[in-house]
Amino acid sequence: MDFQGTLFAPTDDETAETSYERIQLDRGAWVDIARGWLPDPDDVFAALVNGVPWREERRQMYDRVVDVPRLLHTYLQGDPLPHPRLAEARGRLTAHYLPELGEPFVTAGCCYYRDGHDSVAWHGDRIGRGRANDTMVAIVSVGDPRRLALRPTGGGKGMSIQMGHGDLVVMGGSCQRTWEHSIPKVSSAGPRISVQFRPRNVF
Repeated sequence: MDFQGTLFAPTDDETAETSYERIQLDRGAWVDIARGWLPDPDDVFAALVNGVPWREERRQMYDRVVDVPRLLHTYLQGDPLPHPRLAEARGRLTAHYLPELGEPFVTAGCCYYRDGHDSVAWHGDRIGRGRANDTMVAIVSVGDPRRLALRPTGGGKGMSIQMGHGDLVVMGGSCQRTWEHSIPKVSSAGPRISVQFRPRNVF
């Protein structure tokens, strides 16, 4: 199934709101998808690669400590973002979703998937208010396409979205509480960076 649509289409170097594709999931969850949503994705990608203070992390996994298979950095509320298009994107997302979300997007978590071996396991953003309250997470993807997989928590029929260069996916409703998402490993892929815009106290 091809979920095409644009949330904002550039006009005279500005970004004008148009339309988006909403997919209703089970249990009160939904996903919005917008293809080619971010203007100047090549410039944004280069700025992220070269300007973000990427860090490696290690985490306890059962009886051993393992490397997290991606590089990370989080811009907290008030931190300047590494490209003006990202600040513009956060502002426009807030303006568009404020009637539904009721609050602004304030943080920007960045993940750098260097190749197909980098990934993120199944999870929901359930630390903080996302554990008990409906919220939204808006993901902007730049770089090589990667598959975002989603499945209901506890089992059931899932779905996947191929996120391309400059694409936007917004997970809303009960999605963080009742569904899980992941970026699976693949045999071959180029570098890709995701920027996850979140409201306050959602992790």
